[in-house]
Amino acid sequence: MKLLLAAMLLVIAAPAAARDVSVDELRRVADRFDRAQIEQDRATLEEMLADDLVFVGSDGRRQSRQQFIDGWMDPATRYQPITVEDPYFQPLGPDSGVVGGDVILHGTSNGQPFTARIRFSDIFRRIGGRWRAVHIQATRVPAQ
Repeated sequence: MKLLLAAMLLVIAAPAAARDVSVDELRRVADRFDRAQIEQDRATLEEMLADDLVFVGSDGRRQSRQQFIDGWMDPATRYQPITVEDPYFQPLGPDSGVVGGDVILHGTSNGQPFTARIRFSDIFRRIGGRWRAVHIQATRVPAQ
């Protein structure tokens, strides 16, 4: 009985901050991040990227935060709206989580249409009260 009472007190006394971030919150963060990329919203993208971001591009090369931003902000490239297929949201604690899925990018680059299927994982962490991407992995998936 004493053990049960002690366990109950621990659960009751556990701070709310120790709970995992909700899937709904991760979904909102990921949606905002995706929109910033597709809409080429530099201000939001810069706000949502950690200064020490690690980005592994679809060619397997590790790139910097600035290279990630430059890739999305290319004025010769325009993107169509996307739908993330097979999305997943994995809370990793109160201030972090992994978001991923598959996306088919459509758009034009230098006036030429393109399509690319990318499987991605974005790791977000709340830093100073703001959600920031700290690690991004993008893998090009061959056309089916």
